[in-house]
Amino acid sequence: PNAHALVRHAHEIFDHYIDINQRFSASEIESIKMLRSASRLADVLAAHLITDPMQQQELLETVDPELRLEKLCVNLGNMIEVLELDHRIRQRVREQVDRNQQEYYLKEQIRAIQRELGQDNLSEAQELRDRVAQKQMPAEVETRILKEITRMERTPANSAELGIIRGYIDWALSLPWQERSEDHLDIRQVRRVMDEKQFGLARVKERITEFLAVRQLRLRKQAELGQTDTRALNRGPILCLIGPPGVGKTSLGESIATAMGREFVRISLGGVHDEAEVRGHRRTYVGALPGRIITAMKRAGVKNPVFLLDEIDKLTSDNRGDPSAALLEVLDPSQNNTFTDHYMEVPYDLSEVFFICTGNGRHGIPRALADRMEIIDIPGYTEEEKFLIARDYIWPRTLRENELTLEQIKIPDKVLQWLIPSYTREAGVRALEHQLDAICRKVALRVVHNPDTHIRLTKKIAEEFLGQPRYKVEQLTEGDQVGVAMGMAWTEMGGTLLPVEVAFIPGRGDVHLTGQQGDVMRESAQTAHSYIRTRTKEFGIEDVDFADDRDLHLHLPEGAVPKDGPSAGITIATAMISALTNRPVRADTAMTGEITLRGRVLPIGGLRDKVLAAYRAGIRRIILPAENMNDITDIPERIRSQITFIPAARMEEVVAAALLPTPLDEEGGITIVTNTAPRPPEPPKRPLTPPSDPPPTIQANGKRKK
Repeated sequence: PNAHALVRHAHEIFDHYIDINQRFSASEIESIKMLRSASRLADVLAAHLITDPMQQQELLETVDPELRLEKLCVNLGNMIEVLELDHRIRQRVREQVDRNQQEYYLKEQIRAIQRELGQDNLSEAQELRDRVAQKQMPAEVETRILKEITRMERTPANSAELGIIRGYIDWALSLPWQERSEDHLDIRQVRRVMDEKQFGLARVKERITEFLAVRQLRLRKQAELGQTDTRALNRGPILCLIGPPGVGKTSLGESIATAMGREFVRISLGGVHDEAEVRGHRRTYVGALPGRIITAMKRAGVKNPVFLLDEIDKLTSDNRGDPSAALLEVLDPSQNNTFTDHYMEVPYDLSEVFFICTGNGRHGIPRALADRMEIIDIPGYTEEEKFLIARDYIWPRTLRENELTLEQIKIPDKVLQWLIPSYTREAGVRALEHQLDAICRKVALRVVHNPDTHIRLTKKIAEEFLGQPRYKVEQLTEGDQVGVAMGMAWTEMGGTLLPVEVAFIPGRGDVHLTGQQGDVMRESAQTAHSYIRTRTKEFGIEDVDFADDRDLHLHLPEGAVPKDGPSAGITIATAMISALTNRPVRADTAMTGEITLRGRVLPIGGLRDKVLAAYRAGIRRIILPAENMNDITDIPERIRSQITFIPAARMEEVVAAALLPTPLDEEGGITIVTNTAPRPPEPPKRPLTPPSDPPPTIQANGKRKK
């Protein structure tokens, strides 16, 4: 029975073998199937199937026929596994070849159909090569793109790499390599267009006309010398406009582009914290794309657009890199002609781009980045300038946007002049535009209900549309007060007034500072306090032991608003001296300046915005550092002529100009003196330049030493 089962198993394996390998003839298969002897079957199969000498020797040495047949079955099973594996491999190869042949056949059919229709029969790769030749790329870039096209040809159609290569080639071909827009070189025409679109900003407009003038001279010089190099000719400036919100920094970029006949692109950098946003991602990453710079150049379509980098002071950094460092190459005129994006990996020339950066403050711009730009400060507008902007620019545009006409709604000049300070208090005109837009919406609603509506705006109607006025157009101070001095501060929103209140109360000589004062302002308060302690005799307070028996409380109103900076130093010192001497501070006076331990008054920044804020509040007398006298030329002449500027080089001059000379009687509570109290004679106005001689020293009694 064992031999019979073994013979039957051998026949089954042989049947499986001949199904895979068709090497036996029908007669041979029939003769083998007739064998029933284990010995005879083993010898016949071994003679036909076993070709390895070692295996043949092993079978010959096996005397037992059943054992010999069993070994033969094992060898035959191994051969069957090898044949099946070979069959599967051959099948896969055949399928792939069939698929490629099918694709080739279909492509040949498409080409044949195109030839019959008379269409272009160039291959895709040849079309890309022709586009590369038309682009006139730099030699280095052209070589790189041609290599990528060759690589694309050799890549299988079903490979994922093919889409990445084709995307890269498309990006390279979509960039402007030699395309330029012609500049409008008529300086008068450019200035006229800028004046029509943008009010004021004379310094920026002058800088644009200077750029065009220099370019005209370069054109003449190159024409005389017969030069063809355009790098120096087309090099664009890099400007940085710093100013409060709403003064027209962003819209100025579009106005410049229109005036010069260039394309305009804008990138907002607010909140950008990844270097790859600027330089792009490398192609090894899935979904990689170029950075914002290259993307914007593709959108512009020319290599010399006006490029606005908005809110450059709002850049942030984290563990993914510092985008401001990536912008160093972009904004450096000496190296931006070879800007390299991580995705493109070839140099791209940005030297012809007219870069304009905007920001609200210099402190947010890294020093290395600021050194590469020409920074132009744009101050806030005066109320007269806001009136002209609203009347000539904002109001006509607002009417068009709300589909209204001048016959349906009219605003008299007097009403507009009243509306500006009553509903807005800002350096720019953005809030004013919102208020005018609100008026137009109210009128549009009435026009829909009654098409014959015609409104002439009055104060009463304006209050009906906008509610009660938000701000009172009057002096902010309440009169001459002891221990209260009016300072001036600068913020990113423009200038503002900063009242300082000081009170000395019984205690142990402690100093209490409230009102969300920053570290620098706290140090200024400590400096002022120490300065006064060293000058008790000069101020007539040597009998007052305020360092041990009285606590000092210094408060800055509007405690929810953080405050910082050194420019309130003389204001804090003046309020302290007023509280100690019981001499009131003049209510019509505001002041700004940093104080030192020796009583020197150091210069400050943002003077124009500070003065405009004081002027809006009705203050017409300002104490400022002597070294800042040159800066008052930036203030409009009409406002400058109405304000008395008192330069001070030392704290003694500030005290003499700010405090009333005689103490006031205390009658319960806080002492307030009306503005009708007798004033000391006004000091003569100083010239606009600092005096060449050293400023005189002033004693506590206000008399000058000879």
